[in-house]
Amino acid sequence: MNKLLYGVAYYDEYMPCERLSKDIEMMKAAGINLVRIAESTWSTHEPQNGVFDFSSVDRVLDAMHEAGIHVIVGTPTYAIPTWMVKEHPDILAETPDGPGRYGARQIMDITHPSYLFYSERIIRKLISRVCDHPAVIGYQVDNETKHYRTSGPNVQLQFVKYMREQFGTVERLNEAYGLDYWSNRINSWEDFPSVVGTINGSLGAAFAKFQRKLVTDFLAWQTAIVNEYKRPGQFVTHNFDFEWRGYSFGVQPDVDHYEAAQALDIAGVDIYHPSQDDLTGKEISFGGDSTRSLKGSNYFVLETQAQAFPNWTPYPGQLTLQAFSHLASGANMVEYWHWHSIHNSFETYWKGLLSHDMGPNPTYNEAKTIGRQFARLSDKLVNLKKKNRVAVLVSNEALTSLDWFKLPGGEVRYNDIVRLAYDQLYEMNVGCDMVYAGASDRLDNYDLVIVPALYTASDELLNALNEYVENGGHVVYTFKSGFANEHIKVRTSAQPGLIEKACGITYSQFVEPGKVSLKGNPFDVMEAENNINVWMELLTPTTAEVLAWYEHPHWGQYAAITTNRYGKGMATYIGCLPSEAVVRKVLEGAIREAGIWGVDQELQFPIIVKSGINEEGHNVRYYFNYSDQPQSFVYPYGNGVELLTDREILKGEAIELERWGVVIVEEQ
Repeated sequence: MNKLLYGVAYYDEYMPCERLSKDIEMMKAAGINLVRIAESTWSTHEPQNGVFDFSSVDRVLDAMHEAGIHVIVGTPTYAIPTWMVKEHPDILAETPDGPGRYGARQIMDITHPSYLFYSERIIRKLISRVCDHPAVIGYQVDNETKHYRTSGPNVQLQFVKYMREQFGTVERLNEAYGLDYWSNRINSWEDFPSVVGTINGSLGAAFAKFQRKLVTDFLAWQTAIVNEYKRPGQFVTHNFDFEWRGYSFGVQPDVDHYEAAQALDIAGVDIYHPSQDDLTGKEISFGGDSTRSLKGSNYFVLETQAQAFPNWTPYPGQLTLQAFSHLASGANMVEYWHWHSIHNSFETYWKGLLSHDMGPNPTYNEAKTIGRQFARLSDKLVNLKKKNRVAVLVSNEALTSLDWFKLPGGEVRYNDIVRLAYDQLYEMNVGCDMVYAGASDRLDNYDLVIVPALYTASDELLNALNEYVENGGHVVYTFKSGFANEHIKVRTSAQPGLIEKACGITYSQFVEPGKVSLKGNPFDVMEAENNINVWMELLTPTTAEVLAWYEHPHWGQYAAITTNRYGKGMATYIGCLPSEAVVRKVLEGAIREAGIWGVDQELQFPIIVKSGINEEGHNVRYYFNYSDQPQSFVYPYGNGVELLTDREILKGEAIELERWGVVIVEEQ
């Protein structure tokens, strides 16, 4: 990559009238230099079995090339045509809810031999046709792929083979998963029952991990096919997404992003977020940090919102703020889903950059300014390199295990705990990466690692964390860490298991708190924020220093939050679910102890600071105002140039940030 890409998903097939030349004219005016096509329209490209029509692809490629606009071609495999279901109705995924029904996208069994046959055929037909076209710079395999809960007989058979490869004998399987319970013991592989109805969390979680592996294998399979055709300089990417709570929220439960990204050249992501008064930048930052960490390199934002729903239509200035926020996390592409608003069907009101009249509007006009700035500043902002000293360790297995063994009330889930920690780091302007549980060899790259609710983990991972602390690292654990092994079998030692050595605490009981606070308000937060909710572990320190005790007539003898020196490092343990304010104070203490606190942390939300090194070796610092009120700060670094205005910035100068404003300083 040698320039920033500013793009849109484009569906000529959806247009109610002929306007390709008009669209290109408006794209050029907006600085759009990339479109993504083809991933959504299999039924157009293959209207009947074995009958292919790529005329819409050809015409768009030719027109975009003439206009100097790059193209990413997507493999159209995530939405299957009607003829396929008519001929092979069992292609529809059987899920715990029963047989599938046609209509929505992503309803197929991604392991079905017939589906794979037709998918390979359309991929080869399409990619072989477009690979030599000069407009094509890369390929997106599939779209927001997941396993779609496929769990029919053929998937069950594959799972049994997977289990047999893992354990060798049913005796080892029964022992690892505790299947004697309620007579669930499996005495022959032939008797292995469907896991759809299992009550055994270990078996259920193993099946969830297996389903995630189906996604990893499927994307690697598609990538291998595309790799046969791609030219030197072309790339393969995929648009990962996140747990959805009305917007992109947390770790995706149905995909192991780290494993699935290994086959790709460039990791890609879809990030959607609240807007207007609810715009904080947290989802942009979380999604960017997560995706950048997959391959340790710059990434693509393959989908993000332009207007979308009525409550997402951005205030003036917010589209600019959002676009540069993606770049500040290391993105080399910002692409909107999508160009125009669709006039019918399911996503009619997920509005694109253009509204339904397909003429200019305030959002489009702001995009024109962004496009000009991207083009002008590309050499300064592309390939931003980031070196963070803090990481958050995340685990698909911990997520699944806490879905099986929920916290009281069932409302606080794994991703809530991840985001509780991450969001406080974000608001304190502490840049961080993600370390995935399968990449514990990366721990030594960081001075501080935050470990949210690592309920299930192998001895190997916990020992690696202990060694990391012993060698001088700092760790902050939350409650529910170290409790069970990789098979979600609770460890027989006192909790928190193997990490007790580094944490210097022990406990054997835990309760749901009622009217519990922290004794003496040790973190000096507002009284209403000095409370405990949902979960508390009754900690007894062995070598740890107590940072907070519980305030309660019966539980007051137990510690709530501790810190312990172990070897050359420190391990802090939060044994309860406190308020955001308390978590923030605990994390601040760990950041200071690790020697990370600096001038960026003197500025806090709504002023957000992001930084990195550009290709010229200069520090680039982004300052964002995520609020509807003007903000000001004193610039603390060496003299530089504000890139959006070409204005000289001096150390110690007061800088004004407009509401929803952004300032970018390149230090000279």
